Amino acid sequence: MDIVAVVNLRARRGSQAVVRKLEAELPQARVMASRSIDEVASFVEAASPPELVLSAGGDGTALGLLNTLRGALPTLGVLALGTGNAWAHATEAPPWRTAIEQVGRLARSGAPTPLVRYRLVGVQGTTATGRPPLLAHYAGTGWDAEIIDDFHGQKQGPGLLPTSRRLGLAGYLHGVFTRTVPRNIMRGAAEVELINTGNDALTVDDRGKVVALPGGEHGKVLYRGPAGVCAAGTCPEWGFGFRAFPFARLRSDRFNMRVCSGGPAWAALHMRALWKGTHPYPNMHTWLLDGCRAVFSRPVPLQAGGDRLGHESVVDYTLSERTVDLVDWRALRS
Repeated sequence: MDIVAVVNLRARRGSQAVVRKLEAELPQARVMASRSIDEVASFVEAASPPELVLSAGGDGTALGLLNTLRGALPTLGVLALGTGNAWAHATEAPPWRTAIEQVGRLARSGAPTPLVRYRLVGVQGTTATGRPPLLAHYAGTGWDAEIIDDFHGQKQGPGLLPTSRRLGLAGYLHGVFTRTVPRNIMRGAAEVELINTGNDALTVDDRGKVVALPGGEHGKVLYRGPAGVCAAGTCPEWGFGFRAFPFARLRSDRFNMRVCSGGPAWAALHMRALWKGTHPYPNMHTWLLDGCRAVFSRPVPLQAGGDRLGHESVVDYTLSERTVDLVDWRALRS
């Protein structure tokens, strides 16, 4: 099996130890450790397309590859080496050492690689007009984008936790309750007008069944009001097991669009239900779309795959024709 492995040394758990493990278990693989996604893309494209690219660095590394490679998208095996690890969680990736060992056994056996296919969301703000949409498995505006900044900001300075414990999920929650929630209580949520720019909108009823949305035709306003979060995803998770898009896999021809109209204090009090993706739930609005435009009352932070993209007043979401095949770690394990 022709395998390329890329280790992002800037990822939370990317290290030379990962490189050594890859070289030991996969002696035939081309392994690169880098801090630059451009270098990695050139490395992957330097030879014939590999059968498998192991992305050792979390969601940001995987999306950096997908958006930088110029040819066909490779098959990806996403290792859980980032912070949120949405794709790794969704595909049930084991700890990285175990995952590398499983790929080694697979390569030696010559058996086919079990795969799961994902569509991608194209996301584009007005500041990026003229450039191709960025491809991601989830993207959005509001608290989810602010939380990323607050996670990094809370690592130092005053807080409720010792600095040594402000990593991973604990760090994200620490940033939420000490920065994101207080800031949004003082400022209030931006207003959004969500317009359907694709085929007629679908939604999900109280039983979890896909149904047509009356008044959801092309060009119609689907929602107008406050939006603490306005986000789209083809992956059920946002990271850490947070099911932000519980219906992302119901239809391969749609992404799951969700708006949270509740305030930050409400969201904090209902965190458990939101984390589980409970549906139906007050102040959570759900659609299945293939295109929409979100127009905000003020610039709001935008993120894609957990990486901040700046502030935007208008954001377009489209279901990309491009797909990516990921290693199905659950099937590989069984």
